[in-house]
Amino acid sequence: MNTGILETRTKLENRWLDDSAYANWIDWKWQIAHRIKDIATIEKILDTRFSSEERKRIQETIDIFPMSITPYYLSLVDPEDFRNDPVFKQAFPDQRELHVAKYDMADPLAEDRDSPAPGITHRYPDRVLFCVSNVCSMYCRHCTRKRRVGDIDSIPDREQLEQGLDYIRQTPVVRDVLLSGGDPFLLSDEKIKWLLDELNKIDHVEVIRIGTRTPVVLPYRITDELVEILKSSEKPVWINTHFNHPQEMTSSAKRSLKMLAMAGIPLGNQSVLLADVNDCPRIMKRLVHKLVMNRVRPYYLYQCDLSEGLEHFRTSVGKGIEIMESLRGHTSGFCVPTYVIDAPGGGGKIPVAPNYLISWSTNKVILRNYEGVITTYQEPDCYHHNACDLQCDTCNLHLKLDEAEEKSVVGISRLLADYDDTITLTPAEDDVFEPEERASEPDHSDGNDA
Repeated sequence: MNTGILETRTKLENRWLDDSAYANWIDWKWQIAHRIKDIATIEKILDTRFSSEERKRIQETIDIFPMSITPYYLSLVDPEDFRNDPVFKQAFPDQRELHVAKYDMADPLAEDRDSPAPGITHRYPDRVLFCVSNVCSMYCRHCTRKRRVGDIDSIPDREQLEQGLDYIRQTPVVRDVLLSGGDPFLLSDEKIKWLLDELNKIDHVEVIRIGTRTPVVLPYRITDELVEILKSSEKPVWINTHFNHPQEMTSSAKRSLKMLAMAGIPLGNQSVLLADVNDCPRIMKRLVHKLVMNRVRPYYLYQCDLSEGLEHFRTSVGKGIEIMESLRGHTSGFCVPTYVIDAPGGGGKIPVAPNYLISWSTNKVILRNYEGVITTYQEPDCYHHNACDLQCDTCNLHLKLDEAEEKSVVGISRLLADYDDTITLTPAEDDVFEPEERASEPDHSDGNDA
């Protein structure tokens, strides 16, 4: 580990030795109680001094977008080059956050608009996002929900959580529930167990996902007790975390991931592409390698959202494509995340990738590989697809699908279906399904979600 980073960690540990034994360092509740929220403490630990004008602008930023950094996460900062440090940039306020660009939005993903019940966003047909907490141990400066995270006036209470659960109970199309926030793991063990128990009672819920950044910023939260609660869930629990830079993969982070993996919990990672943090093919390749070495599947690489005050974090889409070109073919396929843009206005995640299909004709497709080699693939002469007329009882395919009943399609799938006469798709305002319609007509739902 970098000598400067070790010195920072030692300073952080020594700062609290008078108040508590060193063993407290690995106590997640102690870490929460000692989060750094003021400029003076940052200056003391990093042995620096901001100018009076800089302090003024930083404080103005904190007044709008609060600062909260766990001692653990701050200990990863290199004090000898903190202004360029990727951990520091993700955690410490930047006066550029006060600049709201022309296209910035308070709620760029229209989560509030697509909310049929408190905490619920129902955008995709078969799954919902359930925000069960608005508190995080560390407030990421690039957070897409900066409008809500840290707002003490909107912490979900038991009654609000019950309303969200009721919506899920009454909407049989929902088979996948994503618990998010804030950070669900900032809830108590008892409340996490209660939420899992309630979701386990809902027959049509098949999968429970949890989005958390605690393995990155507060790895000590992954305790034996928490793992046992997750492991005991009757329905499968999947966890997605949020590593953005190889520097975040510490021995403590590895330990927390190992505890979850050894409990049989599938792990994924969702990174955000951030200017001057990880917008480099070398950095991203090292990150995905470290992830898979710790049994975490790189899941998504997000283009930074159009949330207010994030323009300085946003890269061009071209930079994301360049990074994807550096991964596909250059490393194992399971190391390559899907690069997505979460469409402004609630359009959902749109995958963006280099174009490997160059052209095609009746009998051939023309492809290129990661090296630039151009090749052809010959289409079969004898293939005749099964024309689908929705008469499943007379179909020659083996359709014993365990009660699955997909009887309608939307979007591009509708244009491809043999049994639908639609030849042109022109979405209009009136064609957008509202969450209430999804609940009342689960077999004809439309939209996007978690």
